[in-house]
Amino acid sequence: MLIASQMEPTYARRVYPCFDEPAMKATFNIRIIHDLSYVALSNMPAIDVSEVKDENGSLWTVTTFNTSLKMSTYLTAFVICDFDYVSRTERGNEIRIWARKEAIKNGYVDYALNITGQIFSFLEDILNVSYPLPKTDLVALPDFGAGGMENWGLMIFQEASLMNLPSDEFTSRKAIIALIVSHELGHQAYKEILRYFFFQFKWFGNLVTMNWWNDLWLNEGLASYFEYLGATFVEPKLSLDKIFYAHVVQPVLREDSEIARSLSESEDKIKGSFSLMSLFDNITYSKGASITWMLSGFLTEKLFIRALTSYLKEFSFSNANQDDLWAHIQTVVDAQDEVQLPAPVKQIMDSWTCQNGFPVLTLNLTTGTVTQEQFFNKNNRKSTDSYNNTWIIPISWMRNGSSQPLTWLDTSSKMFPEMQVSESEYDWILLNVNLSGYYRVNYDQLNLKRLSHLLENDPKAIPAVSRFQLIDDVFALTDFGYIPIETALELTKYLAREDELFIWNVVLLNLIPDNLESTLKNHEVYPLLKKYLLKRMLPIYHYYAGFIRQNVDALEDDYFAQVYLEKLMATACWLGLQDCLDLSSELFAKWRDNPEYKIPFLIRRTVCCYGIAVGSDKEWNFVWEMYNHTDSVEEDEDVLLYALSCAKEPWLLHRYLQYGLSDTLFSSNCTSVIISHVVTKDIGHHIAWEFVTENWPLLSQGYGHELLHDVLKVMGRFVKTDVQIQELQVFYNATLEEDEREAITMLLESAKLENTERRKLLIKVASWLEKNVDD
Repeated sequence: MLIASQMEPTYARRVYPCFDEPAMKATFNIRIIHDLSYVALSNMPAIDVSEVKDENGSLWTVTTFNTSLKMSTYLTAFVICDFDYVSRTERGNEIRIWARKEAIKNGYVDYALNITGQIFSFLEDILNVSYPLPKTDLVALPDFGAGGMENWGLMIFQEASLMNLPSDEFTSRKAIIALIVSHELGHQAYKEILRYFFFQFKWFGNLVTMNWWNDLWLNEGLASYFEYLGATFVEPKLSLDKIFYAHVVQPVLREDSEIARSLSESEDKIKGSFSLMSLFDNITYSKGASITWMLSGFLTEKLFIRALTSYLKEFSFSNANQDDLWAHIQTVVDAQDEVQLPAPVKQIMDSWTCQNGFPVLTLNLTTGTVTQEQFFNKNNRKSTDSYNNTWIIPISWMRNGSSQPLTWLDTSSKMFPEMQVSESEYDWILLNVNLSGYYRVNYDQLNLKRLSHLLENDPKAIPAVSRFQLIDDVFALTDFGYIPIETALELTKYLAREDELFIWNVVLLNLIPDNLESTLKNHEVYPLLKKYLLKRMLPIYHYYAGFIRQNVDALEDDYFAQVYLEKLMATACWLGLQDCLDLSSELFAKWRDNPEYKIPFLIRRTVCCYGIAVGSDKEWNFVWEMYNHTDSVEEDEDVLLYALSCAKEPWLLHRYLQYGLSDTLFSSNCTSVIISHVVTKDIGHHIAWEFVTENWPLLSQGYGHELLHDVLKVMGRFVKTDVQIQELQVFYNATLEEDEREAITMLLESAKLENTERRKLLIKVASWLEKNVDD
């Protein structure tokens, strides 16, 4: 048994009577009566533990906690558990990590304990603000709805966010722990500085907090920014800018162009149309962090931190609103003459926080003109309700490899004579170097041609993050109708010389999205893609395959190999690279001969999948047996369930789906997971669809319509004709309510439209590949 609280945003009112609003603060006296064999934890240290009898004469423990500092209701917290802990003291502050007894005994939380104190000290030093509580507890829960929660003095995490096996030397697991711990500590350590940013907030006792939830991003966006600083401080092998761009900026740019909300919304708008929970999204976290990164970049980190620190000191124990903060940053800017801004801080930052979306800059090399507009989908233009769609944009840029002074675009269009280029094909320009600004860049054909030429001759002339960004921008511009797909493909010619996995990953996600593998396999583009891509992938594939065969431990510090090698390897096997299929078979056979052998976890999913795909029912039966006898962690179970869907024999997939129906074969019923895996495979989608339609009465009891929606998403990708729509429709009409039927019809129609567009696009890709496949 275990009890733990999660009060954010509005659940404190379910636990005790209160005015449950972040701006209404109080001190809290908490006392918990619980079973003798359990321990109770809360925000503050326990000051008394006694016993009391109930009316039946049973004994209970009463734990009384010290009075809390003044704080918001959503930060009150408690946990009642029978866990053990490990502890250490850092600058007089006791840090304890609690977890299941065997996890503590096996040393699973030792790494988290080692870094927590270091991150605390780092944040205190960088912000010159000390932590006001006498203790900090971190609790690892077997199940928790969020990655972590920053309750003051009692932080709560999912186990996976805090645990590292002592045998697991790989950086990626440590990096995840460092990032999550750093994020939650960020909330704690510098007096909730994270809740401060950009709008009204108050101190929590001696901390600042937002007045209301419409300012949530100030809290989470800043915590997300500082989590990367903290994590790269304790794990210096991580490359801050590469990770920040690959994990934060790039994914949110993809999302932000489709979402109609700004970072800062008015309270009325949120009360009228949002549920509070919907604010806990990527816009709040990642866009908030990206804008903070940009602000810190153009102010310089030194001025940024100086402004935060003085602001915090001035407003301790009082209220502040957005303009107070801007005034504070402005004061720091005015007091020096190194950094010159084109407009007041408030005006610059409001342009980024108060309007939807973000800009795309278009550069004309001949005239040196840069224009800006909101980045939108030209294929289906949406109306925008923004600020004339003008941002005040910091432009970091380089010319022919040398960095130029930062310049600003504060109107919709401006001519920069210094950006005009000569006739020479070696004269090129790159904007937004290392993605210092939150926007995309669209170059004219002349510059793209020169950049493409440069990449083929000397890719390292462009910094790695900028190569990543160039490719990501150019594919996003293609998707959104700004430039033809052929332009984007031109930039992939150089890839045989690309040795950065995180760049390969973004290329593969664009050319072979995970959800389209089976569609592409059935299209004429596949053999062309195979020839074109394999030729370019071989150098990087052989480089990593060498490590896997000879010395996989040498990759323990290569974070991107741990995160992205799987996609590279899976693509090589999917494209039919013989060496990849052989490597999978070799490693699979080693495991089959000796189940104690561990397939390198970086590529376990691919090896198990292709081990089965190129094998027979013997391989399938072995994995099935391993799944049933495994007492392994959830991660392994998921890998095995996925691998079993990779069989190439239809009868094996039929049998697998039938097994999925049986309660006796699965400890927890994984049927919907099995169906979802099988339906995405090129031979599996029809088999899974037939299975769902035949067994629907049985399936609907356990999974309801959620399963139908998941299956439909995949089936929709194969809809090409009205007849196919009708076939799907017949089944949905028989199973769904009337209002849902309408939604499904629209979904199928839009899937058909999307597939028609995709076919047109693939024909263009195929015809480009035909011309360029032998280059």
